[in-house]
Amino acid sequence: MENTWILTFHLLLLLLHSNAAKGAISVGVGVGGRGGIGVGIGIGNGGSGGSTPGPSGSSVPNLNNAFTALQAWKSAISDDPLKILDTWVGPNVCSYKGVFCSNSQDDNGIATTASTESSVVAGIDLNHANLKGTLVKELSLLSDITLFHLNTNRLSGSVPDSFRDLTSLQELDLSNNQLSGPFPTATLSMPSLVYLDLRYNNFSGQLPDELFNKRLDAIFLNNNNFGGEIPENLGNSPASVINLANNKLSGNIPFSFGFMSSRLKEILFLNNQLTGCIPQGVGIFTQMQVLDVSFNSLMGHLPDTMNCLQDIEVLNLANNKLSGELSDVVCSLRSLLNLTVAHNFFSGLSQECSRLFNVGFDFSDNCIPGRNMQRPQPECSGIPGGSLNCLRIPAPKPLVCATLAATLSNHANSHSSSP
Repeated sequence: MENTWILTFHLLLLLLHSNAAKGAISVGVGVGGRGGIGVGIGIGNGGSGGSTPGPSGSSVPNLNNAFTALQAWKSAISDDPLKILDTWVGPNVCSYKGVFCSNSQDDNGIATTASTESSVVAGIDLNHANLKGTLVKELSLLSDITLFHLNTNRLSGSVPDSFRDLTSLQELDLSNNQLSGPFPTATLSMPSLVYLDLRYNNFSGQLPDELFNKRLDAIFLNNNNFGGEIPENLGNSPASVINLANNKLSGNIPFSFGFMSSRLKEILFLNNQLTGCIPQGVGIFTQMQVLDVSFNSLMGHLPDTMNCLQDIEVLNLANNKLSGELSDVVCSLRSLLNLTVAHNFFSGLSQECSRLFNVGFDFSDNCIPGRNMQRPQPECSGIPGGSLNCLRIPAPKPLVCATLAATLSNHANSHSSSP
């Protein structure tokens, strides 16, 4: 146990002392599960990057502020079944369980020397602590904190506006709680934030446009009550992972989705109320590995540009109202491991798709002649979205993705510059 704690603590210090690489934290992601993702330190005794701070010296203002903040938060916790906060006694906050201290750094990101050393609270990890209570405005006094992990507690209420003062924060994990209110806009004022996890809470209202202009690497908003349309600037986000699943989002998938950063690896829209077409530009500028649009009301044919998703491993189109023929555009994707198109209105299969039909891919409950487990004929006589006008740019086979990318980019630029 002791060796594990030392290893995780050293990992924390490594993150804290790499300010020169802020924003470059790599995030490993799993598609399912309720657990938080990121750098999990675990609940253990706090520690400092140097000697334990004494009662005097330049560390006193920072640690006094931390003491004020943590004691105010302790007062707002009504249940602590693991007795973690029993260790939160006295001014030496670096000894508190779940609190991690480090030497401060100068303006050039260089750790202070022993003669001028100053300890600060650099991280809080209370994942799975099962604390019941609320967040308090005084937590904004932790101005040096870079990691704040509160996954799987019983925190309720809203995120204080004062959190905008956490200007050093890089990772914020508030997932698996009972937080509510509108999207916490204080997170949009955190200049160092790269990892935002708000999933499995009760947040509601519309998503702010500014969210997708921030330099976030991971955005987890799934399993809340967010509604309204997805902001049109979705494509501005440089994130590698975006999860919007299991909300109440409506309207079309923004056209800009087809022009997202090539860093995008996973995006999940499943179980919302989305309508319209899958944007024609999907796949052109991305190296997506997971795309899930299932359990919506999307219509129309699949765009030919899906042929460019050569890194896609999981493609879930199930439970929509998509139609047309399932062609090699989808079924010849070289990296595809899991294809699900069940519960749509597809009316035909290419030879390559027919081969996949026999190896476990789910094509059930469509309108494919001669296949078992399809819709009854009356349901297939009127295809939903027959009059839907989806932008389609015909291209010879094989589709030349780079050429089409330039075409679509020019089209987008002219569209955005027109009055």
